[in-house]
Amino acid sequence: MENYQKTTEAILQEQKVELKKGLSSSEVLARQEKFGKNELREKKKKTFFQMFLEQFKDFLVIILLIAAAISIVTGILTDEGMVDGLVILAIVILNAILGVTQEQKASNALAALKKMSSPHAKVLRDGVVKDVPSTDLTLGDIVYLETGDYVAADIRLLESTNLKLDESALTGESNPVEKDAKIVYEEDRLLAERYNLAYMSTLVSYGKAVGIVTEIGMSTEIGKIATLLDAVEEGKTPLQKTIDAFAKVLGFICIGVSIIVFALGVLQGNDIFEIFLTAIALAVAAIPEGLTAVITVVLALGMQRMVKRHAIIKNLSTVETLGQATVICSDKTGTLTQNEMTVRKVFDLTNDYDVTGSGYDTKGQVLSANKEAVKTSNLDMIYKVCLLCNDAIMEDQKVLGDPTEGALLVLAQKGGYNLKGKNELYPQANEYSFDSTRKMMTSINMVDSEYLVLTKGATDQLIKQCNRIQIGDEIRALTKKDIKMILDKNDEYSAQAFRVLGYAYQKTTTPESMDLENDLIFVGMTAMIDPPRPEAKASIEACHHAGIRVMMITGDHLMTAKAIASELGILKPGHLALSGEDTLKMSDEEFEDAIMNCDVFARSTPKDKIRIVEVLQKHGEIVAMTGDGVNDSPALKQADIGVAMGITGTEVSKEASNMILTDDNFSSIVSAVEEGRIIYSNIRKFTIYLISCNIGEILVIFLAMLLNFMFTFDGEAVIPLLAIHLLWINLMTDAFPAFALGMEKGEKGIMDQAPRKTNEKLLNKPTLVKVFVQGFGLALAGLTSFWLGTHVFPEADLAQARTMIFVTIIFGELFRTYAARSESKFLFQMKPFDNKYVNMSVFFSASMLMLLVYIPPFASIFKIEALTLLELITAASLGIVPMLFGELTKIWHDKIN
Repeated sequence: MENYQKTTEAILQEQKVELKKGLSSSEVLARQEKFGKNELREKKKKTFFQMFLEQFKDFLVIILLIAAAISIVTGILTDEGMVDGLVILAIVILNAILGVTQEQKASNALAALKKMSSPHAKVLRDGVVKDVPSTDLTLGDIVYLETGDYVAADIRLLESTNLKLDESALTGESNPVEKDAKIVYEEDRLLAERYNLAYMSTLVSYGKAVGIVTEIGMSTEIGKIATLLDAVEEGKTPLQKTIDAFAKVLGFICIGVSIIVFALGVLQGNDIFEIFLTAIALAVAAIPEGLTAVITVVLALGMQRMVKRHAIIKNLSTVETLGQATVICSDKTGTLTQNEMTVRKVFDLTNDYDVTGSGYDTKGQVLSANKEAVKTSNLDMIYKVCLLCNDAIMEDQKVLGDPTEGALLVLAQKGGYNLKGKNELYPQANEYSFDSTRKMMTSINMVDSEYLVLTKGATDQLIKQCNRIQIGDEIRALTKKDIKMILDKNDEYSAQAFRVLGYAYQKTTTPESMDLENDLIFVGMTAMIDPPRPEAKASIEACHHAGIRVMMITGDHLMTAKAIASELGILKPGHLALSGEDTLKMSDEEFEDAIMNCDVFARSTPKDKIRIVEVLQKHGEIVAMTGDGVNDSPALKQADIGVAMGITGTEVSKEASNMILTDDNFSSIVSAVEEGRIIYSNIRKFTIYLISCNIGEILVIFLAMLLNFMFTFDGEAVIPLLAIHLLWINLMTDAFPAFALGMEKGEKGIMDQAPRKTNEKLLNKPTLVKVFVQGFGLALAGLTSFWLGTHVFPEADLAQARTMIFVTIIFGELFRTYAARSESKFLFQMKPFDNKYVNMSVFFSASMLMLLVYIPPFASIFKIEALTLLELITAASLGIVPMLFGELTKIWHDKIN
């Protein structure tokens, strides 16, 4: 039997404690020894060094480390220095430090959860009320709660007076929850519907209570969330998996090329040591050393762009993962809705009226069916009740107090009343506060020199206190027919998921009397709801158009969730809308089948949310999960992309997430998904660009050795490019254009495509064909330039020939940058100055090349020489060939994709 199913007497007897004395000091010590401290525990954190070492597990990083080691060793053996290897090593170490920094930022969720605990509690021990540290609480302690207190443990209420708790951190729902110690349940109840319990870390927003501690530390509901949070292990992102798979292919290519070149060299009778060094240099050349650095920079810049779209990204890899999202599990309150209750309908017992405007904006009118503004005696009295029977305060369209009462203040202002000076104009003489038994609130105010009793409450309860009805200027006796009409209208509104309130009044000459909630005059009803954000529906349509499923997961009631989901187009015909209660008795298989066909899940618990994410991930979905409460944090951490709310979100949810929305708006997620897709598209573009450049460099060496009879100087076979040339091309010439490609704005229609598959490779077989064709174009142009330098141009020596191929390769890669801006559009279809970064990178790289060629100290380091004007024009012009090959591959782009 659960604690909410036990009577207060049974709980006291079970805990062996007296309500008026509490535990004795000796019993407290004994129980603390037995049950431990009332605190949240977490696993031992990894040290900086452990996290640093873990950054070297990626296959591409391992390849780069091997390349760095080889470069350093060969540099020592050949007296060419260790610069090449040290540069590669520096790139790897910088990326590792960045990775550790990000991991440290992402691991603070439990620390934030601990901060939510109340530092102190008022407890009865030895018959005396004491203020003790909350960590000292133990089972059976009698705890006192009052307005403003944070609950320090899970408590079964023993006594309560008008108690309301803010459980938003735990359930995600912002409305205060009424609690009643007298309630005893027989049936199983969901977490959000146990109205005789108070949970650790929730806030007493109204009233007072006495309770007994039933759970402490990790056994509390917050503790269970901490356990779930600690159990979640973060896996690799889709991009990391893609890069790993790509690195393995690259590793095999490097090994294969080295073996073939070494074998060819030996067969041709070259010096074994020299050919070994060449084979090693070629293997290093096959690795795009700048790739990791360019990816890091592009992702970091993507993070900056997303800030402008109201999304703060905490982890670099999340930037790209967003683009692959296939399911967005969104909270309702505040994300899809405005988190501002709004009166939508008013019924004055004669007509139904629509109320325009939204949220706490006071602009709006009460309109008849033919869209005309209306005023009636009943409406005016409803406005008076809304204005005066109200404890909320409204300033600058912000409400302090109950959101429902905030909505009523807005309605009163739409009806022509002013909040300023209301207490002076209509002084209050008495008030009966709302409580869960009466389900009503009454205020007695002086209005036009007479006292009015103004009452609002649940219609079915309020009507019992009425014996008259007002219709227009007529007041008459309330009949059974009237009651049926009123209750039918109440049911009609409720069926549309509206929160319904009834209104009544009477005149009195005895405002101090405590018996004024009888013989009231019923005047009408209002229907309110937390309305959808204006832009939410269009954003959800955009998601569906982009092949992204949207699922609403909320702690609110099922009927309300279904109404909002239907209005927004989330709940599709034939799909399920479930509540946590529906799934209590489901097996894992039944739950899995239900979730795959479910668009709405209401009354969800933290365990439900994490199960939903796990089921979706099991089926290959990339899941984005939104949340703002502590209850959301385990699911936020489990999801591929955890999205926390920046305005309403708790620190715990923010720490557990990968992304924070600064405007709490669903449409910002859609914008971030679009940005993620653009970034992946750009990563793919510059990866293809870099790999094709490296393939071209490999083919230059490989084909020169294979066709050694064509590429000789003074009768001896020579290698057209030296290791230092390859490194300069890879780290300087390639890196800047690649970075510029990462700054592309995105091609039109990127959100018209379905999300890419989770197993899609960065370089699939058709793409590899493109890469080799483009690489071959580069090699062809380079070898042609080298052959012209050794066989056609007079008085050319080996250094000049190598300079010509060096110039051709660099210009070939720079010209091809323009073609690489799109995988499908031809050059003439693109605006040449649309990406200023491409133009800047080409100008910079070309300028650096000219400095190397024509400044003697630099030329001597790179073993090149100044070219004549004709040689320079010839070498540079041949650079157009690779660009033409790049354009050629676009002809069959649609077929191979």
